[in-house]
Amino acid sequence: MSWFFVDDIIDSNCYTITGENARHISKSLRMTPGEPVTLCMPDGYLCLCTITDVEKDKVTVRIEDKQRCTSEPSIDVTLFQCVPKGDKMDLIIQKAAELGVKKLVPTLSARCVSRPDEESADKKVRRFQKISLQAAMQSQRGCIPDVSNYITFERALELAKAYDLSVIFYEVTGQAIRNILSVNTVQPKSICVFIGSEGGFEESEIMKAQDAGIHVATLGKRILRCETAAIAALTLIMYEFEK
Repeated sequence: MSWFFVDDIIDSNCYTITGENARHISKSLRMTPGEPVTLCMPDGYLCLCTITDVEKDKVTVRIEDKQRCTSEPSIDVTLFQCVPKGDKMDLIIQKAAELGVKKLVPTLSARCVSRPDEESADKKVRRFQKISLQAAMQSQRGCIPDVSNYITFERALELAKAYDLSVIFYEVTGQAIRNILSVNTVQPKSICVFIGSEGGFEESEIMKAQDAGIHVATLGKRILRCETAAIAALTLIMYEFEK
């Protein structure tokens, strides 16, 4: 079923979809009256709808039922992804959104080669947010993962203090994620994950992270590409926590 996010809380029996969503329904999907669509509202509820009328920039639907979206994970996960070269970040954003991340933070660590200026960074974040939206629609998320502005590694360490659990993945040493979780008697409600760019983290950064109370974890004996590491780490986190 086609899945769209809307900015409104729908409290009537019909609704008019406009803008890009309407153009996507009418032009790209070529949907017609009688076909079903799902609208996800900001409060996490879904409207199960039937199309009643399709115009060029306007689609009218009838609300058939409302229900709580059950696709969101039981834990809020933020990914501090150190920025890789080229278009690798696009893939990481897409897969992180599909896997259930709530927030993605492009982070500049010591080994990041890609360091866009402010104007370029703003353009990239807007593109990242669109990728996040499309991935959330495809995977039928209950919310659109937020992509923040670029920040420094030091700033990321400060923000990590607000989470119940923080983990940095390091290719040289570290514990298995399951061992880290076993020492916590109370299941955390929020977790943040640090993934390095090409070349990983410098030892001094790992030491800073440990000083900030962040757990050092491993993804095994093999060295993974940064985009693979992000997907593997998030999959492990979701496997351990998702109910």
